[in-house]
Amino acid sequence: MSSKQRQLQIFGEMFFVIFILTSALSVSPEDLMEPRRRVVHVLEDETGAVIVQTAPGKVVTHRGGSITLPCRFHHEPENTDPARIRIKWTKVTDALQFEDVFVALGKQQRVFGSYRGRVFLERAGPGDASVIIQNVTLEDYGRYECEVTNDMEDDTGFVNLDLEGVVFPYYPRDGRYKLNYHEAEDACKHQDAILASHSQLHKAWLEGLDWCNAGWLEDGSVQYPISNPRDQCGRKDTPAGVRNYGYRHKEDERYDAFCFTSKLNGKVYFLKRFKKVNYAEAVKACVRDGSAVAKVGQLYAAWKFQLLDRCEAGWLEDGSIRYPIVNPRSRCGGSHPGVRHLGFPDKKFRLYGVYCFREYMDETAGGTKVTKPLKESLIKRKSSNSIPANATNAI
Repeated sequence: MSSKQRQLQIFGEMFFVIFILTSALSVSPEDLMEPRRRVVHVLEDETGAVIVQTAPGKVVTHRGGSITLPCRFHHEPENTDPARIRIKWTKVTDALQFEDVFVALGKQQRVFGSYRGRVFLERAGPGDASVIIQNVTLEDYGRYECEVTNDMEDDTGFVNLDLEGVVFPYYPRDGRYKLNYHEAEDACKHQDAILASHSQLHKAWLEGLDWCNAGWLEDGSVQYPISNPRDQCGRKDTPAGVRNYGYRHKEDERYDAFCFTSKLNGKVYFLKRFKKVNYAEAVKACVRDGSAVAKVGQLYAAWKFQLLDRCEAGWLEDGSIRYPIVNPRSRCGGSHPGVRHLGFPDKKFRLYGVYCFREYMDETAGGTKVTKPLKESLIKRKSSNSIPANATNAI
């Protein structure tokens, strides 16, 4: 073979390779969207397929709000009887466990459990399987699956529902490292909160949360966030981050808890009195004022969302003494905003003020509880809403 023939052969081979690569890399904008949806061909005949599309990422709301979980579907052939389309929503509660939320088959619908009276099909047009969740609760946080079935063909999509809120560490009067998983779960619920998720704790760490005691999370793992590495918190030479002990035995092992709460359907306030009171007197004082002693989660939510700023220590429902600081000053516990914690004093002999909580009421509806817009605080916040390092440490 001559050198000229050899050059022509090499050129032909290169042209073929370039053609193949060009064909493989020629992708339309529609093709780029394909990873967001999955096409399921159960029967490869004239019945076609069902394609479900859900919003990538997550949707965000707050406790008491309303939110749409988006889900749309396309089915072939187009003239399929709508009465044969089944729409089912479930919540992913564990790796292999699901909680039924909503199911519709034609005009027949059913809502399950705590979602009754709060979940409705949006019906924005043909192919819309979105649902609306009203009066969102803390427990609604999580991952949801939308499944659409046409006879024997089906497809699914997922939507993550996130909540605006605040994470706070919690331990009871008994002291630190006293709670197994179930006790930690109950402790958070008693303080108007739920066990935080890893993503919620990680977000709080990014905002500055620093806490040197390990606590339970909702998935059964034990973790703690460190913004300022130090020897007493896993060594000073280790990088900052969320330290993870992994999944622990839920019955036998004991730690603190990381709780999560969101916006309030009410108001936390410091009850003005001429004298300080013990715990029993504080409870009676709030009741006489038409309220109840505030819970720890309620105080954190008021600090985070209502910008409650009060440089006076007061009783809370769990018998602890705390106070919220938005604008730090030297005589109010240091240079960082946060909720100061003074511990659990003797309920009978120690005297303090008290923080009360009053739910918003709809006066025109016979006292029915409804969510009203929160009044803006008169305090101009000088820093962000995040929890800074050591914000919750006792003074």
